[in-house]
Amino acid sequence: MNKHTLGWREWVELPDLAIGPIKAKVDTGARTSALHAVNVDLFERDEQIWVSFVFENEDGSLGGLNETPVLEFRDVTNSGGQSESRPVIQTPVKLGTVYKMVELTLTQRDNMVYRMLLGRTTLSSDFIVAPSESFVLGGTDTEPGTPQ
Repeated sequence: MNKHTLGWREWVELPDLAIGPIKAKVDTGARTSALHAVNVDLFERDEQIWVSFVFENEDGSLGGLNETPVLEFRDVTNSGGQSESRPVIQTPVKLGTVYKMVELTLTQRDNMVYRMLLGRTTLSSDFIVAPSESFVLGGTDTEPGTPQ
């Protein structure tokens, strides 16, 4: 199987959530991918737990309200060593020319440089990581560019 190469940071899109392109940090040390979410609210719909949230861009501007079913809750230990239970959602991600379903935890990442973290379970079957490279799939630090 041909695997796509990623740098340690890449532009990604979450088309079903109308998010992106945004810069994401590729983190093979993290098992699960994470997305910065604000105004997170849990509610019940059709006997299932759902979550509503808003994505906050780097510049502080807010995206639209998203509502999606919660797949599960997962205990995650953040980079500061704090453990928290996070809602997990499932949504397609676009990385360059690759579309795939991924699981994302929703959390506050406003103190982090990158609003999204791509963990190793998102990457394992389709990608290899070139840790000294950035934006291998296209773009620059300030512009998403055309997917390779």
